[in-house]
Amino acid sequence: MPSKGRQSVDQPKKPSRLSRSRSFHLPVQGHDLHCRSRVVSFSQPQLMGVLNITPDSFSDGGRFFADGAVVLDSVREQAIAMIDAGAAILDIGGESSRPGADVVSSREEQRRVIPVLDALADFDAVLSVDTYHVETAAAALAHGAGMINDITGGRDAALVATVAASDAAYALMHMQGSPQTMQNAPFYQDVVAEVAGYLQQRYELCRAAGIAADRLLVDPGFGFGKSLEHNLALLRGLESIRVEGCPILVGLSRKSMIGLITDQSVDARLPGSLAALLLAAQNGADLIRVHDVRASADVLRVLAAYAAD
Repeated sequence: MPSKGRQSVDQPKKPSRLSRSRSFHLPVQGHDLHCRSRVVSFSQPQLMGVLNITPDSFSDGGRFFADGAVVLDSVREQAIAMIDAGAAILDIGGESSRPGADVVSSREEQRRVIPVLDALADFDAVLSVDTYHVETAAAALAHGAGMINDITGGRDAALVATVAASDAAYALMHMQGSPQTMQNAPFYQDVVAEVAGYLQQRYELCRAAGIAADRLLVDPGFGFGKSLEHNLALLRGLESIRVEGCPILVGLSRKSMIGLITDQSVDARLPGSLAALLLAAQNGADLIRVHDVRASADVLRVLAAYAAD
């Protein structure tokens, strides 16, 4: 049987360390992230591999969920490949958050993601669940999830309390509106300042609820209620959104902003996605959510070699 993954979440390992004293400017990395029994270190940027257990996600919908059922053999195969390629975290989603996506009930979401958590329980990676449903989060935590990735940034106080009662990590994302409305003429006076302010406020709310600082990370929400110009401004000003030393999570892989720049369809956006990944790493991203883990890890290895003392 193929390997179930790495011996440590600090991958990729060659070169073993990405120095922060570089000939080009890179900001100080975020603090270590505690995900229950696992700790992810950001001495170099880390990768989060995407596992969409949906029929309608914009990039890989239907690959792991077909004819109303989870394709567990394919899920395990992909998880093994992602971990072996260098993913420290696997992000499991049971509801598409693409613009205009249909809302999925918590019950249906759990039917999709819980079998995956059980199937990957012995794998050597942090298992994250992408949800804003408190019932799904509670079930996921009961089945071993080490992180909840919340695209609503903790708008539901019950969800915040559920995470606070666990020892799991919590990712707080900025989104203007909802997936159904977010791309209807998004507007900001100063997108970087407004996103930074929102994430600071959500961080303080979570800390007040009892979530330790070393369990929190923030995400500017590329493509979630932002125009191309907003996304580019956030990419340039990424360091400015860091909150109290929290790691910064970004998701740029295959998104519409890449398509708008390159005029490429979703399945032809890998080169553009890798360029965006490199810029994000240079500008302060600690955890980068990707579909193509092996190619993304190669980019980080080249960056590490270039930056080495």
